[in-house]
Amino acid sequence: MDTKDFYYDLPQELIAQTPIEPRDASRMLVYHRDSNLVEHRHFYDIVDYLRAGDVLVINNTKVIPARIFATRLPRTEKTVEQNTEVLLLKRKEYDVWECITKPAKKLKIGTMLDFGEMQGEVVGFGEEGVRFIKFIFEGVFENILEIIGNMPLPPYITEKLEDKNRYQTVYGKIEGSAAAPTAGLHFTPELLEKLQSKGVLIAKVLLHVGLGTFRPVKESDILKHKMHSEYYEVNEENAEIINAAIREGRRVICVGTTSVRVLESASDEDGYIKPQNGDTSIFIYPGYKFKTVKGLITNFHLPESTLIMLVSAFIGRENALSIYRTAVEERYRFFSFGDCMLVL
Repeated sequence: MDTKDFYYDLPQELIAQTPIEPRDASRMLVYHRDSNLVEHRHFYDIVDYLRAGDVLVINNTKVIPARIFATRLPRTEKTVEQNTEVLLLKRKEYDVWECITKPAKKLKIGTMLDFGEMQGEVVGFGEEGVRFIKFIFEGVFENILEIIGNMPLPPYITEKLEDKNRYQTVYGKIEGSAAAPTAGLHFTPELLEKLQSKGVLIAKVLLHVGLGTFRPVKESDILKHKMHSEYYEVNEENAEIINAAIREGRRVICVGTTSVRVLESASDEDGYIKPQNGDTSIFIYPGYKFKTVKGLITNFHLPESTLIMLVSAFIGRENALSIYRTAVEERYRFFSFGDCMLVL
């Protein structure tokens, strides 16, 4: 299967640069798999589509200010201040992080970096230019990040984000992501309350979004693409909420591709979830047989990305590309701050 099989034309002006207000005013394309029907609604209408007993699976990760800037040491007369960009991906030890750096080639093992409030040393190399950096600091690392860090907005967003909380879901609790699980950005506390009042159950899982989610597919043959691992968790309480729904024939609907990847990583062949934690590098593309997920809320993803491949696996590649063409024609807003689709 070729990466080009997942390409679609997207006008640049449809890439959303700012979040819409209020959150749930975003548009929502509704796709019914059984009838192939497409509807055009708004996200606040989701109350009309979910029913009592449905389980909505959310990823309660929280984005950290993971983009930080440093000056390479030792300083010389030619030193350019803040000449190195570091994106924190995954904590490996208390003071060691897996990172993407720009530029990467100049950061050899032993290179020292000055971040102002702390220093760092390159202590190892990973795959595809990844660097492992050991940070040297006093106090609490997360507190220092709050001072020096920036929200890691994707490169296709060029406008400044006025309120950094708009790149967080309202239910994000556990810090550790280098990018937001963007399908969840549409929810408001009031909308969640409405759904729960209707009898919709909420199950919380965790996947810290990192390189696996947003690394582009560089291989022409998608089977040669290697997913980067990301940390995930499902505890016993939330596994039982999902398993009870499966036993009773109720729908399990995932908010975002990250929640899908958690459930499909943690489920047995019958679709039941086993409480667990660890790293997953699951890669879902057409031909994959879903074991647990029956519905999906998801944004519109980049052409040729692993995310559009996952959506294509869920509804079929031709259906997915047809829906994306419709979304372009209808002038939906795309990517992180864009509109979404509900698949039932």
